[in-house]
Amino acid sequence: MPKPPMSIPSEKFSAIENGISSTIDHGKTIRSLLAKHSNQGPYNAEWEVEAAVEALHVFASRWTIEILATLYITGPRRFNEMKNMLSGISSRTLSDKLRFLTEEGLVLRLVTDGPPVKVNYELSAHGMTCGRLLSPLVAHLKMVAGSVVSD
Repeated sequence: MPKPPMSIPSEKFSAIENGISSTIDHGKTIRSLLAKHSNQGPYNAEWEVEAAVEALHVFASRWTIEILATLYITGPRRFNEMKNMLSGISSRTLSDKLRFLTEEGLVLRLVTDGPPVKVNYELSAHGMTCGRLLSPLVAHLKMVAGSVVSD
């Protein structure tokens, strides 16, 4: 956990809690809608679990969360900027992960003609949507861990 914790004014903290609660309510509705169709046709719980695991596979790989969080929080970055922000990652691993995330449609590789040629990486619309969907979960986890507190 990062030290010291981030201290947020109580009204902003409450707004975050309300947003998380709203997200939970929406999640219940979405889960209910999917469940109604799980017992019909070829769909069932086993199929749903398999589909969920397949959908989330990109997030299970080491360094993926770190790279996506960096781009979500800080915006577009050049390769060396990201490498310096991600302590412990090798150039080869970062290159491989960026290629993978580009192939998965979460990251865009933008080349600007030079000289010198410049390459920036940024989240695609799909990557940004995933970031926005994950933000309430991350906020909840930060609050439970004590990384974010109300003053």
